[in-house]
Amino acid sequence: MRASDAERERVAETLRDAVAEGRLQMEEFEQRLEAAYKARTHSELEPLVRDLPAPGAAVAPVGSGSVPAARTGSPAVNWAERIGGPATSRGAFAFWGGFGRKGTWTVGRIFTAFAMWGGGEIDLREARFEDREVVIRCFTIMGGMQVTVPPELDVQVTGIGIMGGFGDRATGEGIPSPGSPRVRITGFALMGGVGVERKRTKAQRQQLKAQERSRQLKKGPGDA
Repeated sequence: MRASDAERERVAETLRDAVAEGRLQMEEFEQRLEAAYKARTHSELEPLVRDLPAPGAAVAPVGSGSVPAARTGSPAVNWAERIGGPATSRGAFAFWGGFGRKGTWTVGRIFTAFAMWGGGEIDLREARFEDREVVIRCFTIMGGMQVTVPPELDVQVTGIGIMGGFGDRATGEGIPSPGSPRVRITGFALMGGVGVERKRTKAQRQQLKAQERSRQLKKGPGDA
């Protein structure tokens, strides 16, 4: 069956989300994107996204079962200890390469990231914040960028995609904890992708799994 322009664009959107999330390398993304726009039939489009989730599809975290991680109990976060102090980074740049900001770094009040024909990773799960109000500006041209935030963080995403995708899997999934800084993520993706998602650290996931095992042992085999 012949493919429509709308179907080709849906496949392109899936590919842009995938490169933003790190599922595709830039070279493979460009090859698949070119093939998608040249495709004339469904049989040509389908193999391009066969191994990828659909845009906006929820992917359950390890050990969470069918319950989204952000809806389960979570370790307490002392935000007061993570707000204040001089920024260790106010920006990042990638051209035919990549950048990473993760671990215990301090985000500036305004943090600007740019990637062209490259990619970048911004991880806020263990980060500190220079101020209670932080703006992260992400700009990518034919590149990919991934922003990972903890479930307890207050996040607002307002970016746009221009022949690209500015995904937001963070909105509506998190439950900001008291005292959380407010982070606004904005910018644009031109023929590329920026993804924003909530995800726990490995240590938090292990802690939650241990809590669940303890709860199951306390219930006993006869409990409902």
